[in-house]
Amino acid sequence: MGTATMWAARVHAFGDPEQLVHEEVPRPEAGPGEVLVRVHAAGVNPPDWYARRGFENIPEAMRPVRSLPFTPGSDISGVVAETGSGVTEWQAGDEVFGLVDFPGRHAGYAEYATSPAAHLARKPDTLGHAEAAAVPMAALTAYQFLVEHLRLGPGGTVLVNGAAGGVGHFAVQLAGTRGAGRVIGVASGRHEAFVKDLGADRFVDYTQTAAEDVLHEEVDVLIDTVGGPNGHRFLPVLRRGGRIAPVFPGEYHPERATALGISVGGWQVHSSGEQLAVLGALFDAGRLRVAIDGVFALSEAAQAHARAEQGHIQGKLVLHVAA
Repeated sequence: MGTATMWAARVHAFGDPEQLVHEEVPRPEAGPGEVLVRVHAAGVNPPDWYARRGFENIPEAMRPVRSLPFTPGSDISGVVAETGSGVTEWQAGDEVFGLVDFPGRHAGYAEYATSPAAHLARKPDTLGHAEAAAVPMAALTAYQFLVEHLRLGPGGTVLVNGAAGGVGHFAVQLAGTRGAGRVIGVASGRHEAFVKDLGADRFVDYTQTAAEDVLHEEVDVLIDTVGGPNGHRFLPVLRRGGRIAPVFPGEYHPERATALGISVGGWQVHSSGEQLAVLGALFDAGRLRVAIDGVFALSEAAQAHARAEQGHIQGKLVLHVAA
């Protein structure tokens, strides 16, 4: 750490959103292979509030260890302030965005953040910093699940559960760019126009109708952003040979799924500047867009987390950091 300081939102004790404290802290310096980014905006993601609560939603034996105090946040958009030794692809003044060092440490809720150079991509010209900060984790999750793991090609039917949320609204769009024959979105009724406008061919309002009551063995791929103990309710909607991609862990009755010829994946998003560059090109080409539910000041990080935990978010929440 150098002698310069910055403002950040840090967690000093695990618990409710009020544990996020806006305070002045030492400014980091770029190490070898790293870039120091002047953060203009930071995305708010579920792992941020899981970490704030001490990962209480994860079985104790599997919980990551986080030392207190810590700065949450892995999604950033900003301007390169300086580069560490060995970095040749970036220079001061470049506008960049990225999912920084994930899975691993998080430190994006701050005026400055360091990042491995390879985890950054050039910010799309068509996006402002707030929009760009809303992209990395959610869009990379959708992209890696559909392209890297499922290898989704033309044809077939894709069902996205939680289609209006961060990952979900990107999954709907990316399924279309990959040539899916039909995309079905599941969300609450107030999101119907939004999800259809993203490219969904059919919408199911789960508050009125259970998907398994209206879809019968017609889905090839389920992107389930909700998971939970009732995830298995979707088994009847999948064709034999169908695939489930859980974004959040769920109970899918593995023996029953196997008997039905249904496979269940288990993947986690990872940082990739190269893949973000591919997504950036899709934004600049007008083939992807990002929805923002709300923007909060860095000093309002606690309020942003409180809003996040209310659920029913359309798109993403973002922290505004720099003018």
